[in-house]
Amino acid sequence: MHDYIRERTLKIGRYIVETKKTVRVIAKEFGVSKSTVHKDLTERLPELHPELANEVKVVLSHHKAIRHLRGGEATKMKYQLHSKKTSTESEQLLTK
Repeated sequence: MHDYIRERTLKIGRYIVETKKTVRVIAKEFGVSKSTVHKDLTERLPELHPELANEVKVVLSHHKAIRHLRGGEATKMKYQLHSKKTSTESEQLLTK
């Protein structure tokens, strides 16, 4: 394994434990893909730092457990925003 991959894996592992951010957010912040972050955390990190890998596993398990709630909330916000736009457009048409 290349040194830069080893360093990135350890940085991402520490970062997710400290911040509890999602894989998607971390991927954007580190400028890599979600797949790369996931592979770093689930395959490479256990070989490099087993204790840190166990802490990361807890965070990832929590994110997996609540993902259906996050998805539902995002959908709810999407439709609330859509209904506000529609009502504003309707009001504008009525006042003309």
